[in-house]
Amino acid sequence: MKHFQSVESLFKPFEMGSLKLPNRIMMAPMTRNSSPNGVPGENVAAYYRRRAENGVGLIVTEGTFIDHRDAVSDQENVPHLYGENALNAWSKVVDEVHEAGGKIFSQIWHMGSRGNVNDYSRQDISELVKAFAQAAANAKKVGFDGIEIMAAHGFLIDQFFWDKTNTRNDEYGGDIVNRTRFAGEVIAACRRVVGSDFPIALRISQWKYNFYTAKLVETPEQLKLFLTPLVDAGVDIFHASTRRFWEPAFEGSELNLSGWIKKLSGKPTITVGSVGLEGADFVEFFATGEHANGKVTTISALIERLEGGEFDLIAVGRALLADPEWVIKIRDGRTDELLPFTRETIDTLY
Repeated sequence: MKHFQSVESLFKPFEMGSLKLPNRIMMAPMTRNSSPNGVPGENVAAYYRRRAENGVGLIVTEGTFIDHRDAVSDQENVPHLYGENALNAWSKVVDEVHEAGGKIFSQIWHMGSRGNVNDYSRQDISELVKAFAQAAANAKKVGFDGIEIMAAHGFLIDQFFWDKTNTRNDEYGGDIVNRTRFAGEVIAACRRVVGSDFPIALRISQWKYNFYTAKLVETPEQLKLFLTPLVDAGVDIFHASTRRFWEPAFEGSELNLSGWIKKLSGKPTITVGSVGLEGADFVEFFATGEHANGKVTTISALIERLEGGEFDLIAVGRALLADPEWVIKIRDGRTDELLPFTRETIDTLY
């Protein structure tokens, strides 16, 4: 049986205010398209429970749509976080995860405008902020342990962040600080409705779907300017989405994006990006269907970075789709039993 170096640090508890987790491994949010008419069924509840009872410290759900006319687009099988039927269903999901000993956040999501955000009026923006806040209130009402606001990958909030999609000349556009204003208003509004002890995570990224070399910021100094108003608005923890966790964020330092965010903001961070996969190239895999056997990569570098304080939690995505027992198999050194990630995994809810 093949063993990694000691994985003890992955299984140390983590505390952040009222949130207490048994280990440092989190399930990353992944769209599953398995909730007809926006309502998650028993199969979705069983899917999340399966990960909780197999040792995942924190689950972040797939993106859940806020109640706004532009949020849903044509994604009819993506779950909602509004409406009696959807909220009752989410309450059952939360109960299943809690009964299994797990913790679960809802990721709240708006897909964004088509192209840019320049056409939103101040009234439109006010309505969007209210819709995000209502989603946060709904998440707390049904029993979620926290929320993650989706502000990455070219979706709505990220469209305000990025100068290619935000060329507004009012207080919501211009320099990097002004481009955080909408996000800050969303975060602050969510904080007001959920209270001070309900965790709020923010997922951000440099890259966008179909534009993997995009950058919001080019230097640590720009990143500091970007982060400060978000921290001031009420973010508790940042989820820094990268395609490969080991890649440096800036020249001259080995720190990845989550490491730089932690250093500059003083807030805990989550790292993510091909954890548990060998040769995992997101672009190549989804373009060609090819994948390097879905093998587990050596995680010594990940553990060293965690022990060095570069980040606090580790989000695992595709590896946990393929194998709901991934965490306990890593914990117990049963790496030869890990199930590989394949294209079929994407189309399977288990």
